[in-house]
Amino acid sequence: MLAPMSEQSDVHEVDLVVVGTGPGGEALAGGAARAGLDVVAVEKHLVGGECPYYGCIPSKMMLRAADALAEAHRASQLAGDVVVTPSWAPVAQRISDEATAGWDDTAAVQRLEDAGGRLARGAGRLEGPRRVVVTADDGSTTTYVARRGVVLNPGTRPALPPVEGLADVPVWTNRDAVRATEVPGRLVVLGGGPIGVELAQVFARFGARVTVVQHGDRILAGDEPEAAAILTDALVADGIRVLTGVEAVHASYVDGQVTLRLDTGEEVQADRLLVAAGRTPNLDDLGLETVGLDPSARVLDVDDRLRALDADGAEVDGLWVIGDVTGKGAFTHVSMYQSGIALADVLAEGGDGDRPRAGYHALPHTTFTDPEVAGAGLTEAAARDAGLRVRVGSTPLEQSSRGFTHGPGATGIVKVVEDADRGVLVGATVVGPAGGEIQGFLTLAVHAAVPVAELRGMIYAYPTFHRAIESALADLHA
Repeated sequence: MLAPMSEQSDVHEVDLVVVGTGPGGEALAGGAARAGLDVVAVEKHLVGGECPYYGCIPSKMMLRAADALAEAHRASQLAGDVVVTPSWAPVAQRISDEATAGWDDTAAVQRLEDAGGRLARGAGRLEGPRRVVVTADDGSTTTYVARRGVVLNPGTRPALPPVEGLADVPVWTNRDAVRATEVPGRLVVLGGGPIGVELAQVFARFGARVTVVQHGDRILAGDEPEAAAILTDALVADGIRVLTGVEAVHASYVDGQVTLRLDTGEEVQADRLLVAAGRTPNLDDLGLETVGLDPSARVLDVDDRLRALDADGAEVDGLWVIGDVTGKGAFTHVSMYQSGIALADVLAEGGDGDRPRAGYHALPHTTFTDPEVAGAGLTEAAARDAGLRVRVGSTPLEQSSRGFTHGPGATGIVKVVEDADRGVLVGATVVGPAGGEIQGFLTLAVHAAVPVAELRGMIYAYPTFHRAIESALADLHA
């Protein structure tokens, strides 16, 4: 048990308080505890956060199942007739049993405790420097004062866009979609980002009639336009209707049917409306104002060791921030990367030393559709906006030898973006089967600033998908 600072108060002194146990927070809390610190991790929902219960893991199980159906249908072009009868039951069961244990975090809590950490179940709120008040579900409060400091990892939650009537409609978010026990007959997906297109493809392949409504002029707005175009064609081939450049202006729900009215005047009906239109940072009611930070902020500024910075750029004493709310990329791998850097700083005994510093110039990401869309570093547009003298090269993946032998489903692209003055890649995109795996090679090239001359002089195994990188490099031009 934690020792109270005094017999009269429910105030406990510890070394470190971690508020929010998404993947990065859980890893940091466990690492600090194993290093000998007295650590309290604060979590009001599930230890492990969004990724293992509602995001990365269950959604990829859904996508794996949908991809298996698609491959079975392609078999007729390669190996003979195959009859496929989709069933959602094994998908739902696998998510419940294997991925989430019925959305139970007992194993994660045990993992934290085995590392030597302690869990405080409730909502954590700053109450001044190095001080956190935790309010449990029953309303009771406990205050923790941290000798070393506090780490914030509050994460985000699904956002509801300001569409008239939407608050009165029983919408799905990604959290509801991964808990689905049956496939809706008709599904409208509001939002064409990674979550929206992944789930749209899943449910379409299991028989739903799916419409994607995207306010921007293309899906996957953060990726290369070529990538978005290829994926759009793939979604359409799956029977998905993709509407871009349109706004939802009104939503209603009558007799089990959702109606979404668009600014074009068209009304789209569905049995379910899946909202995948962004995320809201969990920074409200976190007590940021008590440490000199803006409580209305959507992101918190940090330095390259994840120390929180105030509006003047000054370090907030004893406060680190990791994860989505730093604005460096809403990805599990970013949170995990940041947790290691922050942990090293937390454990340091003063001084700057040679501890690692965060850098995001080669940040990778993958949308796990079929084909996968993966990128690292800068897009061509971002590189030009940064003032670089840019050269680009690209090649269709299906024209590679592996693409030719692969046959159906190999449509894609490899695109590389070079800073011509330095002769190094600053960005790359891969669309195609296992695009995220192929991208690993290019992420390393961007991260380490490997000279393009070196990349061109390598031996690329034949016939592999990644050999298409050689063709893209050969195509580099202004």
